[in-house]
Amino acid sequence: MIQLYTATTPNCWKVSICLEEMSIPYRFKALDLASLEQKQDWYLEICPNGRVPAIVDEDNGDFTVFESGAILLYLAERSGMLLPKDEKGRSLVVQWLMFQMGGVGPMQGQLLVFERNAPERIPFAIDRYRNETKRLYGVLDKRLAEVEFLAGEYSVADIANWGWVCTAAWSGIDLAEFPNLARWERAVGERPAVKRGRAIPEALDLDALMDDAEEVAATEAKWRGIMQK
Repeated sequence: MIQLYTATTPNCWKVSICLEEMSIPYRFKALDLASLEQKQDWYLEICPNGRVPAIVDEDNGDFTVFESGAILLYLAERSGMLLPKDEKGRSLVVQWLMFQMGGVGPMQGQLLVFERNAPERIPFAIDRYRNETKRLYGVLDKRLAEVEFLAGEYSVADIANWGWVCTAAWSGIDLAEFPNLARWERAVGERPAVKRGRAIPEALDLDALMDDAEEVAATEAKWRGIMQK
């Protein structure tokens, strides 16, 4: 049994989607980020960085894993799924996984901070991170013009990148500019396991939320408060 510590964030969705795709038994605990539950001593024993997600593998001596990319690799290696065993195939998956971990996640994450959560608008910061996120989306779009999935076959690399790309509109990016990426985003999003994992720890309809100005303001204020702690 896997114990998942999670919240409603792109990095956390990656892990719950992976668990669902692999049909690995798990239970989850949603941490209250606003009250800094992720900084409490008991959780820091699991994740020294005080961030979500993290897992405890109770079937492997309560082994703990933090950092979402490391969790995806651990689960893939333990299950033998969504990560090729041949050297070149595995390397391709790891390359596109690291692309997300080192590029898409950090850049789009900063775009979200300055677009949605900063107490004041800083045009230079917004433009810098939007332009870089769109550049990275362009790299994905070019790759997906050649292949159905990032490493050829569906893998943890697709799960990792989809967790962020599915929030493009909330980040102020129109996927219509990236037709191959948009095709891939829809295809991955239609997978039953992806739908189930995306609803952990709770369902979130970003399109509906964006149509409600009061909900948008409340969500932005909530995350502004979390980040200022």
